[in-house]
Amino acid sequence: MTQAHGGRLVAKALARHGTTHLFTLCGGHIQAIYDGCLDEGIRVIDTRHEQTAGHAADGYARVTGRPGVCAVTAGPGVTDVVTAVANAQRAGIPMVVIGGAGPNLLRDMGSLQDMDHLGLMRSITKFCVSVPSTDRLQEYVDTAFRIAQANVPGPVYLEMPLDVLMGYADDAAPATHPIPPPPRPAGDPASIAQAAAMLDAAERPMFIVGGQLRWSPKRDALRRFADEVAAPFFLNGMARGGLPHAHPGLMTRARKAALAETDLCFVFGTPLDFRLSYGRAINAGAKLVQIDLDGQEPGRNRRVDVAIHGDTGIVLEQLLAASKKRDFASWRARIRVADDASRAQMAAEMTSADDPPNPLFVCAEIDARLGPNDIIIGDGGDFVATAAYVLRLESPQLWMDPGPLGTLGVGPGYAMAAKLARPDARVWLVYGDGSFGLHALEFEAMARQGIPVIGVIGNDAAWTQIRRGQVDMYGAERAVATGLDYTRYEKVVEAVGGFGQWVERSQDLGPALDAAIASGRPACVNVKIASSDFRKGAISV
Repeated sequence: MTQAHGGRLVAKALARHGTTHLFTLCGGHIQAIYDGCLDEGIRVIDTRHEQTAGHAADGYARVTGRPGVCAVTAGPGVTDVVTAVANAQRAGIPMVVIGGAGPNLLRDMGSLQDMDHLGLMRSITKFCVSVPSTDRLQEYVDTAFRIAQANVPGPVYLEMPLDVLMGYADDAAPATHPIPPPPRPAGDPASIAQAAAMLDAAERPMFIVGGQLRWSPKRDALRRFADEVAAPFFLNGMARGGLPHAHPGLMTRARKAALAETDLCFVFGTPLDFRLSYGRAINAGAKLVQIDLDGQEPGRNRRVDVAIHGDTGIVLEQLLAASKKRDFASWRARIRVADDASRAQMAAEMTSADDPPNPLFVCAEIDARLGPNDIIIGDGGDFVATAAYVLRLESPQLWMDPGPLGTLGVGPGYAMAAKLARPDARVWLVYGDGSFGLHALEFEAMARQGIPVIGVIGNDAAWTQIRRGQVDMYGAERAVATGLDYTRYEKVVEAVGGFGQWVERSQDLGPALDAAIASGRPACVNVKIASSDFRKGAISV
């Protein structure tokens, strides 16, 4: 029998589950876990704010498909990570959050950083518990990984009191083993048959595929389905890149037109929330088939004709096998005309050489430099929304943004995790100038720990996504709290050991991006951008 302290037991369990990196900000309550990680070959990555550690665990999961792990100290360490946990919960991302706590002996006596962590975390996690004893640490880590990945993925929280981590227990029992891939449900056969019959009878079907595709064991089913079914496809979130950009079925700019004309809309892994006007964006006369890993989601906000509790990829395979009619080419061609026309309207701004650079031109210059394995992270409002339409992605390229909670500040954590999880990828961090200010000093953590990423700031000296509507409603003279300056943020990155460059002229942008790539350091290209009407009318609530 070999005895090991609690931190070592935690690290052994994490290593057996394939964890390679632990994201953290140091605290006395959790130091024993660091000691264990050194023995188990888990790299400890320290951040400058616990929120970033949480976002990094989230980002690690998005890139690898396995739960990311962060550890934060008690009290304010836990409260600081709340935003990252809430973001992961809303986006359906599996992550394991370990929180420190004072010793059980001193619980509720006013020990340092003592508070009710479980009451705080319970509403934003799938599983929230305090580990009762050292000999059960590995058991609870097992449970956390299983629950984080099951059904709709999400975050879990394990509180580990100081005396539990500092105590000793047998390191052989219970032995932790990697959990097999979580089971993913197929659609009920009767519902699949009903949906397939509706597809066969339709004239103008369309497909919206969301981020749940990332967790499907059958992600390639989307490509096979779209190759066979000649209809319009619209991808969002982590489904971006699931079809080649040149695929005839992939549309990016004509969703509104398709929603207005469709007679049958399939919605995969996407809630009927604000992004679809709570279901009202789909014309009232269309039939609706909704597929989701959460069996309670279909039918929320709008009545559905067929509700399928199932995995996106598996259900696509089932539909392909069950349906007979595959050719909707004339309908797809109509939507292609609208899509191409909308993209053509963007072309003038994407190629403009005016000064300061047009935001679409900046995004087009990034697009021209994307490698086949690159990861693009969006952290901002207006500029990032523009990039989402301009950048052309194809798997294994990956797009990462916060998702429906709209959390700014995700960028540095996502970027750190992405580069560590996929070292051969170039990681691009597309920033708004507002969001850069939230966690700018994470560039110090990246420089110190050798994590090169390429940050590009679209600097329009404003929180433009908010300010645009504010000016429209109240007038420019009453637009408060949304104005910024053309601040030289790149100098912050230079000061902490990174590469920085300021760009005001279109002709200087390409060389600046190339220099950032070549620097091999965390980089910031801070671009003063012109105003554009491309996003005019976009709502921010």
